[in-house]
Amino acid sequence: MNTQPRKPTNLSLDAALLAEARTLNVNLSRAAEEGVRDAVRAAKAAQWMAENADALESSNAYVAEKGLPLDPYRQF
Repeated sequence: MNTQPRKPTNLSLDAALLAEARTLNVNLSRAAEEGVRDAVRAAKAAQWMAENADALESSNAYVAEKGLPLDPYRQF
């Protein structure tokens, strides 16, 4: 359970979607929070990939050229 303090926020939502959510008793605050949490997670992952692109490319090039460093010791 999240114990962080909550902050009231204004959002603009598609009117039809909002009406349907209310009809289905969707907790809008929780749904919005989950959506924002997922968006933040995706943005952090994309940022990490961009910041580490050179290292990943270098590592992939090494493996493509020389194979995995411990490959000779694999037993499968």
